[in-house]
Formats: sequence, C-alpha cells, structure tokens
Amino acid sequence: MTILKEVSTYAPGLGDRIKAARERDERPLHEIASAAGMSSQNWYRIEKERQTLPVETLRLIEQVLEVDFGVSFEEDAAND
Repeated sequence: MTILKEVSTYAPGLGDRIKAARERDERPLHEIASAAGMSSQNWYRIEKERQTLPVETLRLIEQVLEVDFGVSFEEDAAND
C-alpha cells in the first residue's frame, strides 16, 4: 500500500539567493537551466518566486550551481 504525505515549507528570499548563485556562475543561463532540466523562462519564474518549487527541482538547482541553500524539512532531520 502506498501512503502519500505532502509537506511544504516557506523559504523567504530563496529566489534572490538562487539568482545570486547563478550570477556567480560563469556559464550562460541557458546552459545552467538546461543542466537542471528546465527552460530559461522557467528558471526566471523560479528566481522571481512566481511558482511553487518542487523540492526535487530545488535539489537539481543546488547540484547544478554546486550550492546548498539550506532548505530542509522536519522529515529530513528525522531521517539523518
């Protein structure tokens, strides 16, 4: 049996932190966005916080930019 539990959290200023990390990266936006599996337009929407950001996408962004934005969930701490 599959049990689904959805959890959300609010990360104030995350879009600005993603933008700052991207601007420190020397690659062009289209290359960074492509490496994260999205379009440049979608990346801009994330930076402007105009959409909900799935945690999987956040982890891809962190991986591509080689940063940790420090976003965690209570379940993350319990599983460590």
